[in-house]
Amino acid sequence: MTTRHRFIAADARDLGCLSAGTVHCVVTSPPYPMIEMWDACFTHMNGAVADALATGDGTTAFELMHLELDRVWRELERVLIDGGIVCLNIGDATRSIAGTFQLYANHARILSAFRWLGFQVLPTVLWRKQTNAPNKFMGSGMLPPGAYVTLEHETILILRKGAKRPFDTDTAKALRRESAFFWEERNYWFSDVWFNIKGTPQELGDLPARGRSAAFPFEIAHRLVNMFSVKQDTILDPFAGTGTTNVAAAAAERHSIGVDSDSTLLEFAESRFVTSKSLVNDRNRHRLEDHLEFVRERLRSGKRLKFRNQPHDVLCVSAQETDLRIRLLADLTEESGTFVASYSDMPALQKDLPGFEKLIVIPFSIPHRLP
Repeated sequence: MTTRHRFIAADARDLGCLSAGTVHCVVTSPPYPMIEMWDACFTHMNGAVADALATGDGTTAFELMHLELDRVWRELERVLIDGGIVCLNIGDATRSIAGTFQLYANHARILSAFRWLGFQVLPTVLWRKQTNAPNKFMGSGMLPPGAYVTLEHETILILRKGAKRPFDTDTAKALRRESAFFWEERNYWFSDVWFNIKGTPQELGDLPARGRSAAFPFEIAHRLVNMFSVKQDTILDPFAGTGTTNVAAAAAERHSIGVDSDSTLLEFAESRFVTSKSLVNDRNRHRLEDHLEFVRERLRSGKRLKFRNQPHDVLCVSAQETDLRIRLLADLTEESGTFVASYSDMPALQKDLPGFEKLIVIPFSIPHRLP
């Protein structure tokens, strides 16, 4: 099995480089309206943004910025398959304009835009960002009502184009089963609040784009790709930035397309992608090792596991996990501007871990379900 990965210099508002109905899942983090670091970006899209900000009209500036993003969302609706999923990491903004402080609710404005396009709004995730300043506040301290709630989370919007996606062929069903996640991963990933995921520091050195990169963490992209797509799907990031989504797609055996209007930034993303083998394989090994630790703890507590995952020869909680397979990234090559990833089976690392003999309690040749 191989996957293919492309980086395209293009404006996300016009994805003419992509045919309709060719993308299965979008995982992205766009520029955040009303966050000052993105003012120049939105002004470049629409000069009226700068005029509104200069005259202290924050409401108009906010709407003008979102009108540009609306053009992107219309393109996503076009390129997605029916049943395709959009996962969109966005932060709200707090800002004083002309002496008036207020919240600019980006997530709510984007939800409204997608609903007008006919998308189904699914439950969202709050990413509670780590902070080293637990006592910080905004406003006039202890005097009501002049202090403000701190804004220390971002929202991950989950949206579906139309009805649920069908899996109606044997091949599609097999890929879906192989793309399963472990029971304990499901419980953690599908919580509505994500803690303990650090933001991604700037890593762009002296590149001109350094001041405007706001890469989201690999862990977030990796979870979303695994949660809302299956192997061999095509994942799109229309704001590719440093290529985090592309790396996450490669780790999960999905194809990927990263689009960004900044060709210099894309060069950095490509160089990061071709050196991502270690990151990908470390994360995939940890998935299996974490599951083995979960199995040990469950057996220690006296609970039974009635099923066995065959590809990795290890116990699991449910029948839906029995065909789950995690592979390692074996090689990355380039063919005419497209990166091709090839994979190898995961070695039986668990046999080198203490207590392995207690995890496999019945010979491998028996059926999936254990008595």
